[in-house]
Amino acid sequence: MLNSLGAGLGATTVDATARGTPSASSFGIGAGIWFLVSNLIGLAVGGYVAARLSGTSDNTDGTLHGLAVWGTTFLISAVLLGNLVSGIASTAASGASSLVGSVASGAGSAVSAVGQQAANRTDTGTLQNAAQGLVDRVQGALSGGGAPASMTSDQRKAEMGTLVTRRVTDGQLSAEDRDRLNQLVAAEYNLSPQDAQARVQQAEQRATQAAQQAEEKARSAADAAASGAAKGAFAVFGIMLLGAVASVLGARRGTRDLMTVRSARVA
Repeated sequence: MLNSLGAGLGATTVDATARGTPSASSFGIGAGIWFLVSNLIGLAVGGYVAARLSGTSDNTDGTLHGLAVWGTTFLISAVLLGNLVSGIASTAASGASSLVGSVASGAGSAVSAVGQQAANRTDTGTLQNAAQGLVDRVQGALSGGGAPASMTSDQRKAEMGTLVTRRVTDGQLSAEDRDRLNQLVAAEYNLSPQDAQARVQQAEQRATQAAQQAEEKARSAADAAASGAAKGAFAVFGIMLLGAVASVLGARRGTRDLMTVRSARVA
């Protein structure tokens, strides 16, 4: 009831017409405080009722009744929250699956239509010749190793790609590979050996800086995630601890009092 009341009060503060709606941070702080207070009040009342209805006059029994209310409350809350998250994830997965199925169906229809047009306009011999030409071009591009000036542009680019990949994976190039890369760049872009070497060095510096920046961003994101997880865990622990205290206090208040009548202890 208190949570519903808080949601209603929060909704009344939204004024889109006059643009007087509080900020998101204010909403978050207010909602957190209201949730904490509502939780403590509910657990205190629950502990009081449990101890009172048990009829016990022992403080230990009353305390255990309050802790039972506290444990049951958080267990049910965890189950309900888990079901809510699972339902949201299931709905999202179902929607994504339907969307992918629709896209795939549309793509299949489009591919079928294009394929039909291609089949109508192209015979088998033409397709075979085109495929063979593409294979020959790829094989020619990969068969580098000669003088850069006598190689085709595809061959030079293919070998440059191989050397660059080796530089990225291994972290450095040997002296021969570096000289070979400089020669390929010079022949491909009509540069002098000095200009080609400078261009390669600039590209390496930019790649190194980009890798360092990516690593720093990844480390910052990991630190932020770890910090957020730690704060969230500590917050949950604090809320549960305060809830246990509230339940125990309510239960101790609800435990029946004892008085002595003619040397007999009665509730």
